[in-house]
Order: sequence, then C-alpha cells, then structure tokens
Amino acid sequence: MDSTIRKPFQGVTNIILFNWHTFVIALVFLLLLIIGKINFPDNIIITATILVTLLSIALSLVTSLYVYDLTDLYKLRFLDKLISFKPESIVNINAGFDEISEVLKRKYPEAKFSIFDFYDPLLHTEVSIERARKLYKPYPGTEIINTKALPLEEGSVDIILLMFAAHEIRNEDERILFFEQLRKAITIQGMIIVVEHQRDLVNFIAYNIGFFHFYSGKNWLKVFTGAGLKIYKEIKITPFISGYALKKYGTAS
Repeated sequence: MDSTIRKPFQGVTNIILFNWHTFVIALVFLLLLIIGKINFPDNIIITATILVTLLSIALSLVTSLYVYDLTDLYKLRFLDKLISFKPESIVNINAGFDEISEVLKRKYPEAKFSIFDFYDPLLHTEVSIERARKLYKPYPGTEIINTKALPLEEGSVDIILLMFAAHEIRNEDERILFFEQLRKAITIQGMIIVVEHQRDLVNFIAYNIGFFHFYSGKNWLKVFTGAGLKIYKEIKITPFISGYALKKYGTAS
C-alpha cells in the first residue's frame, strides 16, 4: 500500500487490519454469550454482558474513526501550537509504521529531513506492527536504527518527532535511554515532539482494556525527567491524544 496518501476511512480500517485478532476474540465471546442467552433467555447478567460487549466494540471503532479519519490529525496542524520557530532540521522517528513523513516534508520544505525506524522484531513484539509492515512499505530513505545507539551527532537536530511510536518501547529503562540520546541530539533551541494516547479515563472508555497498551501522563513525565528533559508545552490534540514539546533542562522557556 501507499503510505504517503491517506484514503477515506484508512485509520479505522488499519485498526481492524492490524488488530483483527482482538475483534475475533470479542466476536467469539459475543457468540458464546448469545448461545447462553438462547439457553437462558431470562438471565439478566448475560443480557447486560452482551450489551456491554457490543457497546465496547462500537465505542472503540467510533473513537478510532473520529480520531484517525474525521479530525485533521494527519494534517499535522497541531505542530504549529508546539513548535515556536522555523526548524532547519527534522528527524521523524517511527516504530515500523510511518504515516506522516510526506506531510512533514510538505509542511517544512526547506528543512533537512531524516526518517528513522527503530522497529526490532526481537524487542518490539506487537503483532499489530508486524502486520502494518507487511501492508505498508517504508517511506523512501528510511534508515533502520537501534534505540540504544542513535546515529545522531550531539546538538545537530532542531526537531525530533515521534508520533504514536515511543510507547512501542515497552521497557522503561530502554525508553529513558532512548530519550537521553534524543536530548543530546537536539540543538539548544531544539525540541522533541511526542504524540501519544494516554492511559486515562477517556481512553479506557473508548478502548476498554486496550488502554493498557498506552502509558499514563505520570509515567511519561517520569521518563522525560529521567532523560533530562522538561515539558515545554503540552496540548490536547483530541480528547484522546496528547502532544508534548520537550526541551533540555536549563533552556529558556
């Protein structure tokens, strides 16, 4: 598939394609409940469980449709609220699935641009990423990297962007080390932009137990401060997604 041009309903379609196993499990569970309802038609608990299961599936799909297809998220306009200067160099880092490099290049045509992919099938074992990589080719010029040894010189990059990528580093120590390297790589005025869902109430309502795949704001703060970074600015891009602009400690706010 072409990863540079978004198609109608691409977001919610990707959610289903990448995570079809979770929907199969939910549907099998629902089928068993329906069989139970047929055998025990007056059982209120079974009826309530069927309704809750249907509502949970519907909410996750409707939320995904809203976030990924009906908002302007992938036009990257939120970057104007986070980035307060004209960057001369940008590094876009993904975890094996890149939907934004083409838009970034168009948004900042004069900036020097690099794309890194840190996906390692031995470390990052999410089956959804594996499926995404099979369906979407890497953006041209993408460089495969190791989270523990980034190929960036100290003070060489104005903006480093991680959109729905950093949470795929499941080991906390690895995440801190990763962000330490990013901190060293940015210029004095440089920023690291992190876009993520949160492990919070609204994402729990939307994605049920799927919200455990995300991290809480408290955990992100622990990682950022542990890496020597401060939150320069934080915004809600949608009710379900947060955007962080990070700077080195000691730089002007």
